[in-house]
Amino acid sequence: MRKLTIAGFALATALTAGCATTDQGALDEANATASSAEQTAENALNTANSASSAARSAQRTADEALAAAKAAQKAANEANERAKRMLERASQK
Repeated sequence: MRKLTIAGFALATALTAGCATTDQGALDEANATASSAEQTAENALNTANSASSAARSAQRTADEALAAAKAAQKAANEANERAKRMLERASQK
């Protein structure tokens, strides 16, 4: 009976140790997954920041192009007005 009791304790200890090992393995896997997710999130944030910077740069370029187009339109309008006046004077002569 005594040997059976000792064997029972040994079996219980082995099962508990096995569960602890399994739990540690699960914790290690969960930590690795969390670390991977954190790295993925950091990469996504870096990508988003780069995209935001590129968008700001594109916005500046578009603003500059719009300003140049407005200046060109103004110059074209002024040239058209001068040409119109010249034609009016030429037709009066």
